[in-house]
Amino acid sequence: MKLRHVVLALVAATMAGAAWFGWRAAQPAPAHAGPIILISIDTLRADRLPIYGYRKVTTPAIDALAADGVVFDQAWAHSPMTLPSHASILTGRLPFEHGVRDNMGFALKDGTPTLASLLAQRGYATAGFISAYVLRRDTGIAQGFTDYDDALPATSPEKATGEVQRDGAETLAAAQRWLAGRNDPKWFLFLHLYEPHSPYEPPDRFKRFDDPYDGEIACADEIVGRLVETLKRRGDYDRALIILLSDHGEGLGDHGEMEHGIFLYSETTKVPLVVKLPGGKHAGRRVAQPVQHVDLLPTILEEVDAPAPAGLRGRSLVPAFGGAAIADAGLYAESLYPRYHFGWSELYALTDARYRFIRAPKDELYDIAEDPGERRSVAAERESTRVAMRQALENLMAGASIDAPQHVSTEAQEQLKALGYVGMQSTISPKTRGDSLPDPKDKVEVLERYRQGLELVRGNRLADATRMFQVIAAENPAMADVWSEIAGLLVRQGRLEEAVAVYKRLVEAAPQEPAAIVTVAQVLVELRRFDEAKAQAELALKVLPPSEARWRATAHKMLMRIALASGDIPGARAEATRGEEADPSLPLTDLAEGLIDYEAGRFAEALPHFEAAMRRSAVRTFEIPDLHYYAGDCLARLERYAEAEPQLREEVRLFPSSIRARAGLAMLYRVQGRHEESARAVEQMLRVSPTAESYATAEKLWTMFGEPGRAAAVKAEGRAVLRAGR
Repeated sequence: MKLRHVVLALVAATMAGAAWFGWRAAQPAPAHAGPIILISIDTLRADRLPIYGYRKVTTPAIDALAADGVVFDQAWAHSPMTLPSHASILTGRLPFEHGVRDNMGFALKDGTPTLASLLAQRGYATAGFISAYVLRRDTGIAQGFTDYDDALPATSPEKATGEVQRDGAETLAAAQRWLAGRNDPKWFLFLHLYEPHSPYEPPDRFKRFDDPYDGEIACADEIVGRLVETLKRRGDYDRALIILLSDHGEGLGDHGEMEHGIFLYSETTKVPLVVKLPGGKHAGRRVAQPVQHVDLLPTILEEVDAPAPAGLRGRSLVPAFGGAAIADAGLYAESLYPRYHFGWSELYALTDARYRFIRAPKDELYDIAEDPGERRSVAAERESTRVAMRQALENLMAGASIDAPQHVSTEAQEQLKALGYVGMQSTISPKTRGDSLPDPKDKVEVLERYRQGLELVRGNRLADATRMFQVIAAENPAMADVWSEIAGLLVRQGRLEEAVAVYKRLVEAAPQEPAAIVTVAQVLVELRRFDEAKAQAELALKVLPPSEARWRATAHKMLMRIALASGDIPGARAEATRGEEADPSLPLTDLAEGLIDYEAGRFAEALPHFEAAMRRSAVRTFEIPDLHYYAGDCLARLERYAEAEPQLREEVRLFPSSIRARAGLAMLYRVQGRHEESARAVEQMLRVSPTAESYATAEKLWTMFGEPGRAAAVKAEGRAVLRAGR
């Protein structure tokens, strides 16, 4: 071959090679096909992490993840509430689009495309492991997950739903068991931790931090570290896409709010966001541009080369990983909690790189570049900016409405009125403009008194708490949550007649609240006013929609108890069957058979029914009141004392104010010669539940035990305590 031809051939080959390499470089990166992990640390403020400058807590696991990933300095939530916020994270839609506006009374509509369902369509195995009742599968948030573990430890219905949680270490352990069965790398894991949520009770090893909130953050970090260790041991960490974030923050006293749900200031809506990319790509980068929760779904879908659903407002953050700018967007947030629960105005917010605008009866505007703590509103001096941002917010929300937690039909309202619920004037109509309602920032003092009342409850100062809440309710009659607190406290103090009146007031303030009208029936049953209780329970079944299965089943349970009290055995069995049809996890048929035998004195026959009911109810989060008591009492009457004691103790653990369970323990100890323990059981009963019934029970116990002096002393003490309490 001639030299010229050789040169030409080499040139052609070189050009072809260059073209080939250029073609390869122009191709998009291959779609991610490895693990995707979403870690949500509930109620975690961004500014309480070392990666954002905080120095009073150590979080080595989160720090290491941030070093391997991209940290977003300005990430914002759309709601300061757990369920609405997670609904936005998992659907890529704003709250007024997905329709979940509060933790209670709302559910994600069936068939809503979620991150889990969209990844499942791409061949991903999907699993969610959650730590709080507010994210239970009944909320619809589990859609798209092949496995969704919402198993929470059994607890009492007396406990506030926001406090019903699973230890994050147990949630992680469940996730690790699922991971052990994963061989294919295409899987999506959602891990939800609840540790920083109140009440702040970190394990002893984290009590070295001055602030218990910080201790809970350190505990959550340890759990994250264990997950990362598991991923590394499996060889998944390097190839995984890991997103760590929070659903919202915590007030901690800033702007007058201790926890969250009311205000939209940065302490409750600015959240941490760390994205660890496969192979450690772009590790150590920080992004200053404001981003939001709804940006995450299109980001993940782009990473797996999947199309995003039409109409999403979020932007993919993929360009930002490499340092490029993404399109500016006004970041939306809302808080409807003050409207739904307190009768105050709802709040809306719009945030950009410079300003944060909060729409309220009195608008607020903050220059967050100069005033990141939002201490001084500049709404008056920058009127043009306020007007422009308000208009932009109105445009964003155009056509959106205030969703009601539950619709109360005209017919149902008429039935409520027929049973004495007069007016319901304090109910806030969805059509009522927020600007006509009280501004939450003018109610900071009320919020503080409300918080103090809750602290009194936690300290078992029930009478003091009742009085404080009564003052608040007198000044703020639309505060449904306060009426609920008062009614529950009155029940715990044995003031049942007063409790009935307050529960009825709660129904008037919040007719959509499922618990209210059923609880009226429950209290009337305790008062043995069976005709009234029956009317209330039957009304509840007419008012409550099928979706409120738990409360419909409870109404049937009340009708079952009423039938048993009147000797109508067939009627009781029929109501038990109907209740189980509404909620199969509520073992009413076994409970009914047990009660039938128990009331007839057939304790040996009753016991297997109660034991069957306990086995069947093991899947329930909220335990059945008195079930362990009845089992324990049957065992005690059969002189099976060693078996009776743990049942009675479990009833006391779940229902601390159970007088009959504490009295049963006192008698059990006494008959076994354990006199000191018996006396302590009586003392604890009076301390935990200082009611007329408990003092009468204590007097009767001491009389039975042959100690008339103690009986007389407790009778006198009861008179003094009850007189002072009222």
